[in-house]
Amino acid sequence: MKVAIIKYNGGNVCSVDYALRRLGVEAVVTADKESLANADKVIFPGVGEAATTMAYLKETRLDELIKELRQPVLGICLGMQLMCRHSEEGDVNGLALFDLDVKRFLPQKQTDKVPHVGWNTIEQSGHPLFQGLAQEEFLYFVHSYYVPVGCHTVAKTEYIHPFSAALHRANFYATQFHPEKSGKVGAQILKNFLELSF
Repeated sequence: MKVAIIKYNGGNVCSVDYALRRLGVEAVVTADKESLANADKVIFPGVGEAATTMAYLKETRLDELIKELRQPVLGICLGMQLMCRHSEEGDVNGLALFDLDVKRFLPQKQTDKVPHVGWNTIEQSGHPLFQGLAQEEFLYFVHSYYVPVGCHTVAKTEYIHPFSAALHRANFYATQFHPEKSGKVGAQILKNFLELSF
């Protein structure tokens, strides 16, 4: 199985690569369009700022390539947010693979801290991405922006208010949490993604 990690100006590529190696998978980290198009699975990781990253994706035409991919694609954190229609971070349009907008967390009380950092439970719907996991599991989050719960939501989390922890539409999957930093539960989610047939 050929697994490709999209190489771009967002961070966290190495962490995802290491997590896959722990599963015995040798992924290729690449921005080569042919390699990405021919991979069996593609991972779109991300740590960074939405507007700057979208500008880079457009400049390199990776935005067009991602939208044209027909194999399973997994967006992580910023990758998930960029797969949405629009982000309040930099007031930028995304790839519109999910018909949802990204909002900034607004603290409602003094104890609300932004960014949302640390372990939190997800409530999942029995989606194949969560095969073999309990209905509620702890996963690791780091983000100041969130995707509201909507028609593509397959897992949700509560922080300040409910938000989408994972999305799915067609061949596109995404998680707001970092599976590569979430121990055995995260490893199982990555394994489930790699075993998806589409």
